[in-house]
Amino acid sequence: MSRLLPMRVRDASLPERVTIYEVGPRDGLQNEGALVPTPVKAEFVERLVAAGLRIVEVTSFVHPRWVPQLADAADLVGLLDLGGPVPFPVLVPNERGLERALAAGCRHVAVFASATEAFARLNLNSTLDAQYAMFAPVVTRARDAGADVRAYLSMCFGDPTEGPVPIAQVVAAGTRLLDLGASQLSLGDTIGVGTAAHVTALLDAFGTAGVGVDRIAMHFHDTYGQALANTLAALRAGVTTFDASAGGLGGCPYAKSATGNLATEDLVWMLDGLGIEHGVDLDALVRTSTWMAAHLGRPSPSAVVRALTTGT
Repeated sequence: MSRLLPMRVRDASLPERVTIYEVGPRDGLQNEGALVPTPVKAEFVERLVAAGLRIVEVTSFVHPRWVPQLADAADLVGLLDLGGPVPFPVLVPNERGLERALAAGCRHVAVFASATEAFARLNLNSTLDAQYAMFAPVVTRARDAGADVRAYLSMCFGDPTEGPVPIAQVVAAGTRLLDLGASQLSLGDTIGVGTAAHVTALLDAFGTAGVGVDRIAMHFHDTYGQALANTLAALRAGVTTFDASAGGLGGCPYAKSATGNLATEDLVWMLDGLGIEHGVDLDALVRTSTWMAAHLGRPSPSAVVRALTTGT
């Protein structure tokens, strides 16, 4: 693939290296209406690993009625090398989901909480306060089984029902998840309304509460075109883990205003220009996203994929 490369201009105030937490196979595909065959999902994961992604979230052990696309979770992880060097985290919504994940051999799991009352009721059938009692045994049992636990916190920047979410409310919710025993907290801009200054203020507030950026990841959606600007703000604050989805796939089935995730290719292009190491082969990644887009029957929403595949 013949193309120009971004000029590398290194800013010494930014991290030297970041981890890209690839969520395409789970968060990227979960909202697709047409079922993707399990072998295609497995090949998608394998292609992402071959492109250099060092952590790939592959599925969720959610009840099939909730997310039919992920009903094949056990079959999918059965096709993957769970003992290899690349972790394959899975989402577990409750203790039953955890039991299924552990039985399938998974050793990296994630729980998914809400920073708002409205979304807790909609997505978790719970309240903002009661969700912690639901997650506590999941985290404890997972850790007792030797599994690592990540916590997602959704609606950190705005909620379609409640509107702007107070920063103190997000910090309180996030610290409670970490106190349960989660090793990492992923802060989600689920509907993509966050802006750079908001990102900085939120991370500053977590720092004041005693939560360092080494325990925080950022999960941006590009609904309003702010995902890369928000990523740069988080980089300046010292964050080194960013969730992204190959080809910009994804959305939230319980938040209709949530469009695609930050595209992994767009993130890689920006990181290359900043001289920040990430380990991903952009050309291989673009080929993978183009391949998946063909299976889905529509073009990739990633700006970088479009540019590199149309010759512009």
